[in-house]
Amino acid sequence: MTRLDEKLARIRAGQYRRRDFIIADAKDPDMGPGLHAIGPVRTPDGATPRLRTRAEFLKACTDIVKQDVVDILLASASNIEALVDEGAFAGTGVKPAIRANDATDVWRHRGALHHETPSRPFRTASLARVRHGAPTPQMSGRVALTDLGLYSITFNNVTDADVASLQAFEEFRADCAANDFKYFLEVFNPNAPHDLSTQDMPLYVNDCIVRCLAGLTRAERPQFLKIPFNGPRALAELAEFDPSLVVGVLGGGAGTTRDCFELIHQAEKYGARVALFGRKINLAESPLDVIRFMRAVADGDIAPKEAVAAYHDTLGQAGIKPTRALAADSEITEAVLKAG
Repeated sequence: MTRLDEKLARIRAGQYRRRDFIIADAKDPDMGPGLHAIGPVRTPDGATPRLRTRAEFLKACTDIVKQDVVDILLASASNIEALVDEGAFAGTGVKPAIRANDATDVWRHRGALHHETPSRPFRTASLARVRHGAPTPQMSGRVALTDLGLYSITFNNVTDADVASLQAFEEFRADCAANDFKYFLEVFNPNAPHDLSTQDMPLYVNDCIVRCLAGLTRAERPQFLKIPFNGPRALAELAEFDPSLVVGVLGGGAGTTRDCFELIHQAEKYGARVALFGRKINLAESPLDVIRFMRAVADGDIAPKEAVAAYHDTLGQAGIKPTRALAADSEITEAVLKAG
């Protein structure tokens, strides 16, 4: 069993302990926004002169895998293939996972408007290729990349769009069954909702999640969920409803370092057992150190505000200029976190 499998087994068995909290690094921006979301090269003085190349991005992924603190590294199939070819996961407990679909609400390209209309389902990755392998330049035969992927779905209270998304989800599950492939399910907040109030939106999302999973047998269900943190009430409501359904939160925007650590803390407090953070790691001054302190906060070894101060001390010792002064970086800026 992988470290991820062991943690999920204990969580489902009611034997959860804080060190079982699962942390994933979402390194899949090329499957949505594209090149600009890969992130900039950052020099120690804080300058960001250009965007990273793919080789530089893959090096950052390799460094995180070799650190062996996160439990999952999520990336596009093409980048997981490159990392597997390089042997990046060998000798670690990190599970590779692919983004298995790329619906239109994540197409946030520069100058584009795709994300402003109700999400339409779309898939680029081939589960058969990912699961059963493709020829590699280093060896003969085929090498499987992984048996785990992320599938995302977005409901907008638009019947035709929502039905099309559910039909595509059904086709994906059949593809999973045919290829012995497991998935975790990302449910975004509506990207172009129809007649849905701000107050109703978190509860609408919870209802959509329960409804779309209710008709699935155990074998068809996701390994866990990835959803936005819509506040303590909405998260606790979903987490308490069915303990066999492992709930995780996504990271959202980059925010302050306090936002990052506070989200981990509150998510765990109100019932989440997984955190999948992208920009909060990718855009940090020192991603490896942010991950290290994320783990410490999740484990209960340090409080979020103290973790920010310790992170700044680490940056100072390494000669890295922080993006914000300590006082500003210690503030909670995301409204949904202020309620917790």
